[in-house]
Amino acid sequence: MSVGQMIKHKTQELKGRITERIGRTTRNKRLQRQGMTDRVSGNLKQAGDKAKDAFRR
Repeated sequence: MSVGQMIKHKTQELKGRITERIGRTTRNKRLQRQGMTDRVSGNLKQAGDKAKDAFRR
């Protein structure tokens, strides 16, 4: 996994956490869902990259 991809996926996860927290604070369900989607997507991409790295070794 390249460093650029790793940073990109971690940033997406962080953005999702922040968006989700803002949604909770403002009681905005749409922001909560969008944040959760970004967070989960970032986590899945990171897990996929880790699995690829494990098989390459």
